Amino acid sequence: MIHTLPDTFEAAPDCLQGKNILVTGAGDGIGRAAALTYARHGATVVLLGKTVEKLEAVYDEIEASGGPQPAIYPLHLNGAVFKDYEDLRDTLEKEFGALHGLLHNASVLGERKAIGQTSVDSWNEVMQVNVNAQFMLTRSLLPIMDIPDTASVIFTSSSVGRTGRAYWGAYAVSKFATEGLVQVLADELANTSNIRVNSLNPGATNTAMRRAAYPGESPDTNPMPEEIMPLYLYLMSDASREQTGLQWNAQNT
Repeated sequence: MIHTLPDTFEAAPDCLQGKNILVTGAGDGIGRAAALTYARHGATVVLLGKTVEKLEAVYDEIEASGGPQPAIYPLHLNGAVFKDYEDLRDTLEKEFGALHGLLHNASVLGERKAIGQTSVDSWNEVMQVNVNAQFMLTRSLLPIMDIPDTASVIFTSSSVGRTGRAYWGAYAVSKFATEGLVQVLADELANTSNIRVNSLNPGATNTAMRRAAYPGESPDTNPMPEEIMPLYLYLMSDASREQTGLQWNAQNT
């Protein structure tokens, strides 16, 4: 069953006040929009990405808008090993004590080819960034998210990770793996932790990845990342504290 934003949800201006939230791929697109939105609603945001200049630009936007001072953590997911994620956890624990939210937004598209034509290098890169990195990051951060208060982990899914389609190759397979990770982890934590885990399909959105995947499509036909943020807010706020192990769509179509 696919879930959408409850009609009754209205985000209070301070609905994320006092929460520390890490966003991957925070320098651009949906990650940037989420980081700015979370900060605008009171969260201290940790901006994780591979391009320092983009992260600094988002940092400056948050500072200029009067949000809580964010943090920048540069990390290239394709090359990072588990020790890098452990170091990140130790840094966050030292600086913030606990983490209340984790948005897995970063991913790579890879080659849009038939399986029989997909290069091994491209396949491995997609699996490393879209699956292995998310597993290692989640595993390392779970100890500082298992807190008396509620905590939320959001994994970014896709329509092709719920119904396979030709020529989506490693990307589609990686999103199927993401859905499986969400279901297994949510089931494991359901009765032992206050951490909730959900998958979120943003749908067709005007981002660089969408434009690369559909070069013949007019970008203006899709909403901007800022327009789909209500569900990102809902799943990160306490309003969704009873929701876990579910599939969500940011758009109704």
